[in-house]
Amino acid sequence: MSDPERKPFHHPRVRPDWLCKVTEEIIDPDQPIIDPHHHLWVARPDPYLVPDLVDDISSGHKVLATVFIQCGSEYRRTGAEEMRPVGETEFVVKLLREYEKRPFGKLDVCAGIVGHADCRLGETIDAVLEAHIRAGRKRFKGIRHSGTYDAGIAPTSPPGAPPGLYRDDAFRAGFGRLSRHGLTFEAWLYHPQLGDLADLLRHFPDQKVVLNHLGGPLGVGPYEGRRDEVFATWRVSIAELAQFPNLHIKLGGLAMNVNGFGYHHNVLPPSSEQIARDWKPYVDIAIEAFGVDRCMFESNFPVDKGMCGYAVLWNAFKRMAAGCSADEKAALFHRTAQRFYTLSPVA
Repeated sequence: MSDPERKPFHHPRVRPDWLCKVTEEIIDPDQPIIDPHHHLWVARPDPYLVPDLVDDISSGHKVLATVFIQCGSEYRRTGAEEMRPVGETEFVVKLLREYEKRPFGKLDVCAGIVGHADCRLGETIDAVLEAHIRAGRKRFKGIRHSGTYDAGIAPTSPPGAPPGLYRDDAFRAGFGRLSRHGLTFEAWLYHPQLGDLADLLRHFPDQKVVLNHLGGPLGVGPYEGRRDEVFATWRVSIAELAQFPNLHIKLGGLAMNVNGFGYHHNVLPPSSEQIARDWKPYVDIAIEAFGVDRCMFESNFPVDKGMCGYAVLWNAFKRMAAGCSADEKAALFHRTAQRFYTLSPVA
């Protein structure tokens, strides 16, 4: 049961009738894109499956490949507890098989699959990772074990994480096994926890890691109305993390309720200009610190779809990158993701 003092800030529900109130022409429609962060699920609370993803992608941007990221969907309901997350990889592969007879042009849906394994299993995590790899049909790339915890904010989805997870010796015992299998790790924490990730990286300098959602700058609960203070704290942590060459960062994911932008409360959904104006300070700092070859734009759909449309979101990213060279844009929009997940080149 959640601590009664921790207020929940759930993802807003997708409202297609609201999203369609803002439409835009596609900016730079020939820019190749790999979307390295999206989810699929049967019901949370609405289904989001391959046709739904393809429908969003078909709004005009040149998305040529995607990467599915763990979201707790369709875990096995029976069998050993530690093996149940393998059901999510099996679920994604099953969806791909169902739509193999309906090819989506040049789009490689779920070219990469990232699942979950409990790093606290220690050496016994090997069996779980091997099961994921077998189930993934050469698409399985790594795992995500989220560490998001804040004393003032309840987890957006159960069971949440205990405080200090990434510093836990048991967690590190399993984390240290990933490189043996050539797997990546998705780090997902809130901004006050970024020091935990820095400490983890000091002990594992060779493990490929990507930080999700710009490091989770919070804007709700005890952080509401403190955006400048949060930004200053977050900026220091980003500079520290950028010193680890094995760490990459995903640029996006700020249209979640916990970030506090609150677009879903407005009469109209945000335009790409508004998103770019709100998010560009974070994106600029991340790119300056990490360099374009360790940064990748992400959609975080359908989670962020509760606050903005797919076409508008990628227009916003293109506005944020407007001052970059063609080579820098190639890195931000597809090359960094392609290299990190070892996908086939898209351009």
